[in-house]
Amino acid sequence: MRVQNTMNLNKAQAQNIASVLAEALPYIQRFAGKTIVVKYGGNAMTEEALKNGFARDIVLMKLVGMNPVVVHGGGPQIGNLLTKIGKQSEFIQGMRVTDAETMDIVEMVLGGLVNKEIVNLIHQHGGNAVGLTGKDGDLIRAKKLEMTAFNEDLNAPEIIDLGHVGEVSRINTKVLDMLIQDDFIPVIAPVGVGSDGHSYNINADLVAGKVAEALQAEKLMLLTNTPGLLNKEGELLTGLNAEKVDELIADGTIYGGMLPKIQCALDAVQSGVKSAHIVDGRVEHAVMLEVFTDEGVGTLITSR
Repeated sequence: MRVQNTMNLNKAQAQNIASVLAEALPYIQRFAGKTIVVKYGGNAMTEEALKNGFARDIVLMKLVGMNPVVVHGGGPQIGNLLTKIGKQSEFIQGMRVTDAETMDIVEMVLGGLVNKEIVNLIHQHGGNAVGLTGKDGDLIRAKKLEMTAFNEDLNAPEIIDLGHVGEVSRINTKVLDMLIQDDFIPVIAPVGVGSDGHSYNINADLVAGKVAEALQAEKLMLLTNTPGLLNKEGELLTGLNAEKVDELIADGTIYGGMLPKIQCALDAVQSGVKSAHIVDGRVEHAVMLEVFTDEGVGTLITSR
């Protein structure tokens, strides 16, 4: 009797696997040969099960013929090292104030520690990855980010100096095209270089969006620590277009830290990327679920 129960359980598991593969097949066929840019950050970067699940998802995408490109953050890791050396982290409007000493830490953590850990995880799960910063192959040309805020005392806007914080002025796709053609998975740290030779710390979401635009990617996926974009009742919103996003910004549904993510996604789809996804990175295999299943696990944004 115990043997019979085990056999029934195995048969049920086999049928479930067959069902999952059947559901995945149309997506594998549709996205074969397509580029998918994934911004990797948040809890997915710090919890072991999620880190390994992410690496397996990326390797699977490559094995079935897709071309994943990973852009990663590393804010918590930067903050931890700054704390260890006794340096206080300072943020203005969500951006880390980055003086010369902090920039050295940013480059060391993003370009070294975090980047190489991701590359190693992908290798452990059977993939071939190459780690890059924006300095490699002149990949990310940057310029200093200009930020202003209204000063009530002056009754006028004033410029805020964030130090070595930048924005993308150009993506050189030659090195990425070469790696993709040779079946490597590019893993990009969001450090750019200016025409003055200075290094710049750039928001990883913004880099991912610009990389997706430059490569004319099929998808841009932004992993975050929320289920996606929620309405005022806390329900997940998906299937949004540019017009609907503008309405949600106007009525206050989209605000705070979600605004730059949504704007990044919107800019990407309005610049030729087929779709953008705000994905819950706290869900194991979130990337696989978003790419290979009917339901997905986040908010889908298209141009129209």
